[in-house]
Amino acid sequence: MSIRLKIVLIVVPLLVATLALTGVSSYFSASHGITRIAKDFLSFKAQELQTQAESQWRLLVDNNLTGRPEMVAATKAAVEGYARSIIRSPTELILAVGSDGAVQMSTAGALALQGGEQGALAEVAQGRSTDLLTLTVGGVARVGKGFWFEPFGWYVVASEERAAFFDQVNQIAVSTGMILAGSIVAGVVLVLIFARYLTGPLRRVVETMEGIISTNDLSQRVVVEYHDEIGQLAQTFNIMVGGLEDAYRKIKAYALKAAVSRMRERKIKEEFQRYVPREVIEEVLKNERKVSGDERIISVMFSHITNYADVTAGLRPDELVQSLEPYFQAMVDTIFDRGGIPDKYISDAVMAFFGAPVKHEDDALRSVLAGLDMTEALATFNTRRVAAGKKPFHVSVGINRGFVTVGTIGTEQKMDYTVIGDPVNLASRLSGLTKVYRQELIFSESLHRSVKDELPCRLLDSVAVKGKKEGVKIYTSRRTLAAREKEAWGLHNLGMAEYYDRSFGKAMRYFGDVLRILPGDVSATLLLERSARYQRQPPPPEWEGVEVMTHK
Repeated sequence: MSIRLKIVLIVVPLLVATLALTGVSSYFSASHGITRIAKDFLSFKAQELQTQAESQWRLLVDNNLTGRPEMVAATKAAVEGYARSIIRSPTELILAVGSDGAVQMSTAGALALQGGEQGALAEVAQGRSTDLLTLTVGGVARVGKGFWFEPFGWYVVASEERAAFFDQVNQIAVSTGMILAGSIVAGVVLVLIFARYLTGPLRRVVETMEGIISTNDLSQRVVVEYHDEIGQLAQTFNIMVGGLEDAYRKIKAYALKAAVSRMRERKIKEEFQRYVPREVIEEVLKNERKVSGDERIISVMFSHITNYADVTAGLRPDELVQSLEPYFQAMVDTIFDRGGIPDKYISDAVMAFFGAPVKHEDDALRSVLAGLDMTEALATFNTRRVAAGKKPFHVSVGINRGFVTVGTIGTEQKMDYTVIGDPVNLASRLSGLTKVYRQELIFSESLHRSVKDELPCRLLDSVAVKGKKEGVKIYTSRRTLAAREKEAWGLHNLGMAEYYDRSFGKAMRYFGDVLRILPGDVSATLLLERSARYQRQPPPPEWEGVEVMTHK
């Protein structure tokens, strides 16, 4: 909404309201005054007529002539003559009616009453009111003042036609309306002219601003038209644009330098991303050279080729590189896709972590999904190898989650952004356990708590890896399960519950059912044999179901 329209919407209602109140007040004052004068005029005539009638009757009384009909008739005629003498306009009428409403005297001669007028006049006569009243005589509405004259039994009324009585009031109403309408139209025109005069300079300021925005030409200025607040606005705008023009020249110079610097930085980042993940580079640049050590919970993954010696036997170095490069590319792509950071390559192994330097709420789930993605990507990779007449790769993926120290570690000459801590060692050990349980993916209990509601999981065992006394439950997972696998995994988990409860006979039945559904299942076979052994030779009381591993 424009300022001009706002001014009109504010001022015009105020102007109209003021003029309307003034006109209405004038109308009511004038009409009240005219009505009061007309009322007083009728009252004066009625009072004069009453005085004349009383004086004429007094003459009869004083001369003892009230008993002579001819003298009473003459007196009535004298009163009627006097009434005719005080009539000043053809619309005036003085009449007298009896209690029955019949006309006894009229300055207009014989009157023909219509409809129920006689009854209405009878009610007026019987009421004997001395206030201003309205009545209808001969079909004409009238306003009058009356009095009761007992000697004659008359109710005498001095009246004026209602239209004539309020004619001046109606003229005042019409005149007031015309004056009010003319004043409003003139006021609105003046307000529009004033609004245009007031907003014109503002509009030109806006046009100049729009011109600067569309053309980026900061040399444009506004003409200072008035020496008032609007003129000060224009002058201030010109000063501001001048300052912006000067600043813009400096900014362009700085922008050129910054663009050159960014180009150099981008080239450096693109080059170093071959060796260091992008997130780490950005974290190092943000913290100026070094990312300090930070303790946090992250997921650590180890993946290695389990048949590395077999598939690389007899290969020349260049052939080995050609075989490993697409494999590592496929594995690393899945890690990046899930928001992980490849930490290092150790011969045929890849170490990665999830949750640093960028933390996600679902880092635990991301790490397990990355492990599943790796096994699926490997299947595609092996299809191409087999088609080329080469041996397929078999991999293992171990994932653990826990508190580690993450940051840049090393010296001024050589630094690595990596993680250290006991959970890293456990992840490496879990990767080695895949050969024992013939599973491509194994993860720890700490990860199972975070992903059990998102993915189907199978409890494989409770183990103490080499070098540790405490046991940890280990699990595997799939993205989806076939109906047979879903049934077998459910039975296996029930068997594990009985196994840890030392109900080895029940556990054996569950594991046997798993083998009938999945013949040759390694985990069920191991647990069945172990349950049978403990059935024959029960473990000691302190046994908690932990299997101690003696190899990596």
